[in-house]
Parts: sequence; structure tokens; C-alpha cells
Amino acid sequence: MIEIMDTTLRDGEQTSGVSFATAEKMSIARLLLEELCVDRIEIASARVSAGEYEAVKKVARWAHENGHIDKVEVLGFVDNRTSLQWIKDAGCRVINLLCKGSENHCLHQLRKQPEEHLADVCREIGFANEMGVDVNIYLEDWSNGMRNSPDYVFFMVDRLQKEKVKRIMLPDTLGILNPSETLQFCRQMIERYPGIHFDFHAHNDYDFAVANVYEAVKAGIHGVHVTVNGLGERAGNAPLSSVVATIRDHNKKSTRIHESRINSVSRLVETYSGIRIPANKPVIGENVFTQVAGIHADGDNKHNLYYNDLLPERFGRERVYALGKTSGKANILKNLQQLGIELDPDMMALVTKRVIELGDKQEMVTIDELPYIVADVVKSAADQHLIKVVNYSLSVTNGLRPMASVKLEIRGEEFEQSASGDGQYNAISKAMYKIYKKLNKPTPELIGYEVVIPPGGKTDAIVQTIITWQFDGKTFRTRGLDGDQTVAAIKATEKMLNIIESGEIPGKQQC
Repeated sequence: MIEIMDTTLRDGEQTSGVSFATAEKMSIARLLLEELCVDRIEIASARVSAGEYEAVKKVARWAHENGHIDKVEVLGFVDNRTSLQWIKDAGCRVINLLCKGSENHCLHQLRKQPEEHLADVCREIGFANEMGVDVNIYLEDWSNGMRNSPDYVFFMVDRLQKEKVKRIMLPDTLGILNPSETLQFCRQMIERYPGIHFDFHAHNDYDFAVANVYEAVKAGIHGVHVTVNGLGERAGNAPLSSVVATIRDHNKKSTRIHESRINSVSRLVETYSGIRIPANKPVIGENVFTQVAGIHADGDNKHNLYYNDLLPERFGRERVYALGKTSGKANILKNLQQLGIELDPDMMALVTKRVIELGDKQEMVTIDELPYIVADVVKSAADQHLIKVVNYSLSVTNGLRPMASVKLEIRGEEFEQSASGDGQYNAISKAMYKIYKKLNKPTPELIGYEVVIPPGGKTDAIVQTIITWQFDGKTFRTRGLDGDQTVAAIKATEKMLNIIESGEIPGKQQC
């Protein structure tokens, strides 16, 4: 079992521009411990501010009342009891004591010899033991220490293993490690000190954070540090979602995390932090369970050929089959099956053609919009096409009335006219009516114009324009469907012209 320590509320809050309000800290702490079931949480750094102190007090009070107080940790410093007193007064019982894990930091930041620093650390541990505060040790800059001064690291840990310390935590503070080094350095620590519980703390500066966690676990590390959505300073920390999936699927180890709650917690932290989750971020990104290519959907229909172990249901999500220019019949079929709609092969081909046409306009179609396309295609297939809008041109100039030119094909013969109007559709309808006037053909009266966007649609791919007409004492309606409102209205008008031309004018409303 790999222990998971989440530091979203401490290291994650060091993300530029992120500062959680007290109520948000409380909410995240509860979700991490009771919904996700992480083993421990690090919620703050000691001595930051009065506001941080009050927030820590409230989280600690809640944790104590709900049996979680030993899982709540605060970063503290070697400062002659000051951090310890701050943490104890706030109601917490665990300090993550920040020490120097590289000789370079010890000599040039503290300006102390290793023996002096070690003596200070041991004295602080003694104070903690007297005050009843448990101690974990952070060896800050440990990764550079192992690269450049391993004797210093071993000097520190040789002595610290004799102290009353629960864990020694190995941070790649500057995100410098590659996977090979992580495996080598973690293995050295574990083989030299088999009785110590080691945590590994990754940063993502080279995009190696998850890979480094994988190697650390492979080396035998006992716990890993993560943040929700990979929040953290600079390029961030190892994201909880990817780490948990990797440990289970690749390390073949278990954690206590409830995977099905990961997505909902990630979305809440996204809202609180204001840091958007990239659409292609593994496990939690909006697009990661969306199949776009039709060949993939076809493979899923044929014995799940394009599935891997990252099943969306594991993480409280669903697989989506996107509809766009790369969609094939398989994508559309998957969506239609979900809607409970069956089409014959000819109609399926027509629907596929319409979806691809929308995709060519760089638009994606949602499942909510698909029924509108099906209805429009089915109805259009049944209509007679005696009149066709061959092409048209629209022009809008500031300070001038819109202009339109249109070419109609009526029973095989083409006619063209131009006109201005009060709007784009008004201009094009006037141009059409000019053609009808020259041919002495009757025209209807437009008595209603309505634009509908399908409910639930997340894109602007589909607009349905519904126009109500009155002709020869009868009222009927036609609908046009397109990504552009005016084009949809032109299609609705073309349908109206065909109804009148055919002489089959309905006696009631027509959709």
C-alpha cells in the first residue's frame, strides 16, 4: 500500500495567483480526507500570516472533531520552537520540519557547517517531542544533495535515524531529476536505511513528475506527495489523478484513494483556484475520454479495440464520441445508440454527411444537437426539390444597408437578383422575391421568425431557425439548420419555396 500525502493546501497554494479562502480550505480538506480518502494532508506553512493561522485553527478543529487530526500536517522551520508553538496553538499535532538536504544549501543559505545545522535540527526535534508534536523531516533540495553531495545527505540521515522521527521526506525541490536518477537515488536511500519510512516529493519542471513518482515507487518508496490538478510552484507538483492511476496500473500497487471521486474534486479545486484544467490533461481533462476519429469508435464497437485501463467509469466519467469532420458512421452510431435512435443505412449516410459538413466549418456537434440534425435530414430527404438556392452573397458595411445577391434554380432554370434590406436575411429574401415578381409567381407572408439553440449544447455548431408562413389562407412552418443563423433561415426559406412550388401546402403547422 502506497501512502498518499496531498499538499494542495500548502505547496499547491504556492501556485502563482492562488490563495484559498478559509471556507475553501475547509471544503478541500474535507473532500481530500473523507471523499478521496488520502492518507495525509499538508495544509499550510507556519508563521505565514494571521489569516493563515485562523484558517489552520478551523481546519484543525474540524479534523479533531472528525478523527482526522493526526492526518493534518503543517510545514515548519528550525527556529527555536517558534514554528512548533504556532502549530501547537493552532491545534495541530504534526510538523513537517524543513531541513537542508544539500550541502550547498547548508553552507550558502544557512551559512552553517553541517554539524551545526544537524545539531539545530536535533534540538528542534527534541522540543517537538517535549511538546507532543510528531515530526516528519523534509530534506530540502535532497535531489541536488544526492547529485553533488551524497556524503552530506548520508551524514544527516545517519544521525536523524536515531531521532524520534516518523518519516523522512525526499523532495526534488527544483524539479531537476530524471526517472533514471530518481530510481537510483531512492534505491540508495532505501537500501542504506531499510527501517526508515521515506516519502518522495516531485516537481514537474521537466514534465517528469509522474514518471519520477513511478520510479520512486518501483525503488520501494513508502509514500508520495501530490496536489490536486498538479498545482504548485513553477511547473507544479505531481498531479494526484495521474499518480494514482500510474501506481495502480503500472506499479501494480494499491492506494486508499477513491478513484471515482477524483474528477469531481478536481473540478471543485479548479473553481476555487481559478487555474483551468487543460482539456488534454490525463484522467481529468475534458477531452481525454473523447474519441474523435471515426476509426476509434469503430474499433470500440468491435470488441473495445481502442480501450485501455484508464476506463472513464473508474474516475466518475463517461466516454464521449465527438462529432466533427473526422467523425465516421461509428462515432455517430455510438451517439445515436445513447439517444435510442435507429436509422437505416441510407439515412445514416445522410446524417454523417451533414455532421462532416459542420466539421468542415471547424465546428463540433454535441449529442444534444444530434437529434436536430437527424430530424432535419429525415425531413429534407422526404421533401421535393423543385427549387434550389444555388448560391448567394451577403455584404454588411458600417453605415450602409446590407446587400445580398442570390441565384435560384427553379425547375432546372437559373435566375439571379440583388437587393438591399434592413438585415441580411431581409436583403436576401427581397432578392428572392424580385425573382418571383419577374416570374409572376405568388409569394407567402412571413408572420413569425424564431431562432433556437439546442438545449445542453456546448458549442455554437447548431442553430435552428423556425419561420412561420401564411399562404393561400393556410399557415405553416419550415425549419433550417446550420451553424449560422442567416444560413439556417435561407434553408428554411428554400423549404418553403419547394412546398409552395409542389402545391402540397399543408393545412396545419409543418415542421
